[in-house]
Amino acid sequence: MEANEAMELKEQAEKGGDESRLRPVAFTMSVLAVMVAITTVLGHRTHTDAVLKQNQATDQWNLYQAKKIRSSDTALAQDLLSVMMIADPKAAEKADKIAKAYKDHQDKWADDLNDEQEKAEALETKVEQAEARADRFDLGEALLEIALVVSSITLLTKQRLYWYLGLGFGLVGVLSAASVLLLK
Repeated sequence: MEANEAMELKEQAEKGGDESRLRPVAFTMSVLAVMVAITTVLGHRTHTDAVLKQNQATDQWNLYQAKKIRSSDTALAQDLLSVMMIADPKAAEKADKIAKAYKDHQDKWADDLNDEQEKAEALETKVEQAEARADRFDLGEALLEIALVVSSITLLTKQRLYWYLGLGFGLVGVLSAASVLLLK
């Protein structure tokens, strides 16, 4: 065997050794890529949920506002009927009936307005909760992407320090995404 052939065999053996040492890094990168994809999908769904809940809250506030305007208009009509002087006794009796009906509506609508307001506020709370969950997923996604990139530097530099650093970022990213479970 010549000296050149021996050197080539030695270089190939060293390359093969590097490849086997880098297999855990490549596997880690694959796992990180899958976790990035999962976290991204969960984050997008959570953002969509927040938008849908915001639409529901807006609709609920619109219903509240419509009932409030109706109640205000009825109160104005009731006030107007109470100060009007009607000479005709039949017309006065009819005006009193209308005023009483308006008062009954006002009493009913007062309860309705409270219910509508409570529903709208409950939906706004759900929006805030969905946005908080989405923020956690976004942070987890960003940290997992950083972990993937930092781990890939290991393949270029052959220094395991980057792999360990990537594992650290990945762990924090997973914890951030999993912290969604702790939110109410």
